Amino acid sequence: MEDNKDRSWLRVSEELNTTDDQELEQKVKQANYGKEISEMIIYFVVVIVSVLLIHQFVGQQIEVSGSSMESTLHNEDHLILEKVSYEINKPKRFDIVVFRPYEEDKDTYYIKRVIGLPGETIQIIGSDIYINDQLLNEDYGNNPIADGGIAKEPIVLGKDEYFLLGDNRNNSKDSRDSSIGAVERKAIIGRAWVRIWPFEKFGVLEHQ
Repeated sequence: MEDNKDRSWLRVSEELNTTDDQELEQKVKQANYGKEISEMIIYFVVVIVSVLLIHQFVGQQIEVSGSSMESTLHNEDHLILEKVSYEINKPKRFDIVVFRPYEEDKDTYYIKRVIGLPGETIQIIGSDIYINDQLLNEDYGNNPIADGGIAKEPIVLGKDEYFLLGDNRNNSKDSRDSSIGAVERKAIIGRAWVRIWPFEKFGVLEHQ
């Protein structure tokens, strides 16, 4: 009888120990689950912050609207705009840049090509572009300039100003227009870097 009681106690004790183990296992699982959730939240926060930082300081996707840069760029081309190089270096002649044409309008962006650099004197005589009285040899324009706009008279660029033109010279609102004129460096957002769409034209854009 005493032996049976001991065995019964052992069975109950084993059952109680099993229950304790199950509760402990459940608590461990819950702790691990909470840890996974925390890690997932941290991961998504890091991703979101990284994307925002990349968008703000490194680059972003843009879509070309209009024909002012034909035949280099076309309507609905998708590009990657990079911002890093202009944090280190100044825009160069013939760079394709995106800028805000109007200081009071933060939502309007234009894409044009850099023609004149700070300190230079720009003038358009007939269909030719002159920089510091020297004819500029370039073949980016897809047709001869029909109207030099305000650049028919010499334009002296300030120490932080650029003269920008669209490649489609007769269908582009650019630095020849009095409402835009010379563009300050602070208005230039970045440099068009890679065309990602249409896919058959995928590649790094030539600037020089």
